[in-house]
Amino acid sequence: MELRADVALLDIEGTLGSIAYVREVLFPYADERLDAFVEENRDDPKVRALLDLAAREAGVDASDTAGILAALHRWIASDAKVTALKSLQGLIWQEGYERHGVRAHVYEDAIAAMRRYVADGAALYVYSSGSIAAQRLFFGYSAAGDLLPLLSGFFDTTIGSKVEAPSYARIAEAIGVEPARIAFFSDNAAELDAAREAGLQTVQLARPEDGTVAVDRHPAVTTFDGVALHLSRTAI
Repeated sequence: MELRADVALLDIEGTLGSIAYVREVLFPYADERLDAFVEENRDDPKVRALLDLAAREAGVDASDTAGILAALHRWIASDAKVTALKSLQGLIWQEGYERHGVRAHVYEDAIAAMRRYVADGAALYVYSSGSIAAQRLFFGYSAAGDLLPLLSGFFDTTIGSKVEAPSYARIAEAIGVEPARIAFFSDNAAELDAAREAGLQTVQLARPEDGTVAVDRHPAVTTFDGVALHLSRTAI
């Protein structure tokens, strides 16, 4: 598959890294550490602000720590795309990456493609429901080493929902390129629908190991092998 694009916008879970790693390693780690982390850091202004945000989202009083924690655990169990939760998870994962040897899983074909695209002059950006801080940790502490030098920037749900077209329009504006010059890679059909509505090119990663089923309305591949990016103009 050959695409004419200057930018690759990349999802993480099910696209660059396995769903199993996120669901079976990262989520349980945050769930197990959450209560102790909040107890140890509740007076930290950054943590306090996130707890207050979570309280408003859950509809409980900001002083109701038990109620806030109960909501956070529910959101982890349901993989809710709640900004306060994602930010707290990122802080907990930072502890795991930096102190306890946690290392992120990234598919070898994805790493090879990222290196290939950058070598060919394309710019790589990440758009994930995980916080930008968590994304930076994921790539900085991957099992393949530090992949951050390959990436030009990061976007999370603070720019908007991944299943709403205006989010992708805002990303294109932030990068400074026309939407049609961006190729968005994701396993999630609803995200791809929103990106296409905004004018982006789309490719679905339908990895068998992640159980992703390809849809017929987007080009689909099982790996990044054979997916080439050709710049639409001089590299940005």
